[in-house]
Amino acid sequence: MKYPVPRPFTLFRTRRSYQVTASAAVLVVASTAGVLLVDTDTPVRRDDTVATAAEPDRSTAASRHRDRASASPANPSAVATTPPAAAATPATRSASPAATRSPDPDLTTSPTPPKPPASKVLDIQYQEQTTFYYCGPAATRIALTARDVVRSQDDLARRLHTTEAGTNSAEDTTRVLNDLVGRDVYRTRTIPGGAATPAQMDRLQADVVRAVGSGYAVVVNIAGSATDVAGGWHSYPGGHYLTVVGYRDNGRTVKIADPANAAAGSYWMTSISLAHWAATRGYSA
Repeated sequence: MKYPVPRPFTLFRTRRSYQVTASAAVLVVASTAGVLLVDTDTPVRRDDTVATAAEPDRSTAASRHRDRASASPANPSAVATTPPAAAATPATRSASPAATRSPDPDLTTSPTPPKPPASKVLDIQYQEQTTFYYCGPAATRIALTARDVVRSQDDLARRLHTTEAGTNSAEDTTRVLNDLVGRDVYRTRTIPGGAATPAQMDRLQADVVRAVGSGYAVVVNIAGSATDVAGGWHSYPGGHYLTVVGYRDNGRTVKIADPANAAAGSYWMTSISLAHWAATRGYSA
């Protein structure tokens, strides 16, 4: 006996498989979009709108593939021109306010030494030489008192190796002065010719200003005769030592403490005359 089949089952039975699959796809897409669809009898084909919604656009995918290929390392000119965020480089970091701040001039430049005064006279303790050959020890003693160093002439004569022939050279006075002042501040200058050159005159003037301006007297080994600015005549044919204890007119004129005679123990002389007087000898400054 055959039973009549209800229409819905008949419809299901008579539909082809591809129609059922398409209908299911329509329901899935529609459900995702939030739209309620009602089944209809209209057949749906794979190349209709359902297939278009379910599958990606082949032409779009092909276009993206071409874009990726054109931007590959093989074609660097096609790479996007928008630069990535630049990493901090030393130049970028140096542009910070802390790095660009101007250095403190007080920390980067050495202080300028003060200019020596145009004139200066040291406070010394004068003493006439105790023997005719003690001019070297006496002149050295006068120079040391400017630094508050007091020694007897006998003690200094031993240190200078002084004999009745006198003290050998300015090398000895330089050595003893440095030993007793505790600093290597003195150096020996020689004027070997029979007369001082202009350069040697200038150097003597500069040495006197530097030494006396810093509080150090200058010991000079001279020989012969010279005239001071007041017209006084001073002659030591066999050689002599004396002390420069001051200057004026920026060193063009110097003050001499002469241990030979207390009655004429202090006088002024031009630095040019003193330079000539020290020719063949030298000085400690």
